[in-house]
Amino acid sequence: MSIRTIIIEDEEPARDIVKNYLQKYLEIDLIGEFSDGFSGIKAINEMKPDLLLLDIQLPKLTGFEILELTEHSPLIIFITAYDQFAIKAFEMNATDYLLKPFSSERFDVALQKAFEKFKNNQHESPAIQKLIKTVDEKTEFIDRVVVKSGNKIKVIPSEKIIYIEAQDDYVMIYAEESKHLKEKTMKYFETHLNSSHFIRIHRSYIVNVNYIAQLERFTKESYIVILKNGAKLKVSDSGYKNLKSKLNF
Repeated sequence: MSIRTIIIEDEEPARDIVKNYLQKYLEIDLIGEFSDGFSGIKAINEMKPDLLLLDIQLPKLTGFEILELTEHSPLIIFITAYDQFAIKAFEMNATDYLLKPFSSERFDVALQKAFEKFKNNQHESPAIQKLIKTVDEKTEFIDRVVVKSGNKIKVIPSEKIIYIEAQDDYVMIYAEESKHLKEKTMKYFETHLNSSHFIRIHRSYIVNVNYIAQLERFTKESYIVILKNGAKLKVSDSGYKNLKSKLNF
């Protein structure tokens, strides 16, 4: 058997160690090595490897963001220097994880797990989706959103988001210079965007308060928010209470 393999790791010494450990495995066909998330995503989608050796902490994009944006689901062995991330990856049924620094013996264990899955034609896609879901459930605030626009990856700083609109199983993110459809829930953004700046004003809208121009009465018992870009958004009763509390009017 031949297992087409890609390494995504930003530290050259770490890549060299992995390549050295791989040399004795005739089954491994190392088809590429990459040092950042953007080139890694492109390689995964174009080269469609069977096995991915993936560092979680990468410049530009994290390993988790890479998995969220890829169209192909290879077997994955995570590489990390941070135990909390490694445990999370392990719990999500990734093929395995390697906690830096790792020995050749520990590397062998991970490779054998990958070989077994490959032989049994097991796919990682359900585990990847489960992993992304678990990462999403972390309650810490995010400072950026990564979206795919055609063949390009765009990183949107949170402060550049004007508002978010519900779109069935997706959301539409309206930023200063563009808008993007993303497969996330409104609940995710309500939980993960800094509540000092973002308010859920309606079941369909989350707004960055820094872009609010004014609040107007729409009917006798309802209001709309007018944003600095001219957008007019409905405000629910609970949304009005949220705005009143946040903006102190």
